[in-house]
Amino acid sequence: MTDPRYDVIAIGNAIVDVMSACQDELIDELGLNKGGMTLVDTDRAHDLYDAMGPAREISGGSAANTLAGLSALGSQCAFIGQVADDQLGEVFAHDIRAVGIDFDTAPRAGDPPTARCLIFVTPDAQRTMNTFLGASQYLPAAALDLDAIASASILYLEGYLWDPEEPRAAMRKAIDAARAAGRKVAFTLSDAFVISRHGDDFRALVEEGLIDILFANHVELAALTGEDDFDAGIAALAPKVPVLVVTRSEEGAVAVANGERAEVAAEPVDEVVDTTGAGDLFAAGFLHGHVKGADLATCLRMGAIAAAEIISHYGARPEADLKALMAEKLGG
Repeated sequence: MTDPRYDVIAIGNAIVDVMSACQDELIDELGLNKGGMTLVDTDRAHDLYDAMGPAREISGGSAANTLAGLSALGSQCAFIGQVADDQLGEVFAHDIRAVGIDFDTAPRAGDPPTARCLIFVTPDAQRTMNTFLGASQYLPAAALDLDAIASASILYLEGYLWDPEEPRAAMRKAIDAARAAGRKVAFTLSDAFVISRHGDDFRALVEEGLIDILFANHVELAALTGEDDFDAGIAALAPKVPVLVVTRSEEGAVAVANGERAEVAAEPVDEVVDTTGAGDLFAAGFLHGHVKGADLATCLRMGAIAAAEIISHYGARPEADLKALMAEKLGG
């Protein structure tokens, strides 16, 4: 096997986040699913945008956020995702390349426009996401750079993108390419609603041994395994994947790798401002440690440190120097 060109290559939604602070009353008035993620159509996206207060536009998307964290830590990364040939598509492409990530997917002409996620952040720092998938759900298998996938240590797949048919087929092809090249496949379950629609697919991927590293939170773990008890869910799933990583919000995280179990507490923060991207950056810290050969407990700690940085400010891209932060917290 040749040395990898990339540490991580990811396939995910190419989304621009539009974020605005609001009161709980607006969440109720708009009938939103507080703290969750809801897919919306074009008309609903326009209505919600009109209802927002002053907003910030920040390139996002779950897997892209993870890569931004990985790149900030020094990992070599590439991203595959579909934007439209429009202004937000240019914003996304500029932002991801500006943080050192290779992005060569050609923009798509015509409608629908580039995806956007309208995020309402309440005073308790909960983010309520309303996602218009737009062009991102039309990523074709033909857009994959199979040589790049084969040259990455880890292929990282975003569960959110499993929902539309075209990118789901592309991701299956990418899994085949990565495994044929002897590379690892990492998968994030993304949200319980995705599991409600595609849980059988995800369980089949696990049973067939196609997933090497699986990321979930405690809600997704329960949805995938059918076990409401956390430890029962871990016991049901851990023997089926080489590395299982489960986050528990303020209760920290647990990982099991080949029978070894490690736990980490949540990293303390002065103030939780916005939880958007916490799971994405946890995955970034963990994966960076993993590709650098860190032990399981250290990988978890790196994930917790990265997640803590994200929830201390608005937006799902790092603002602090993550390398310096890791050195300060971990020593050396």
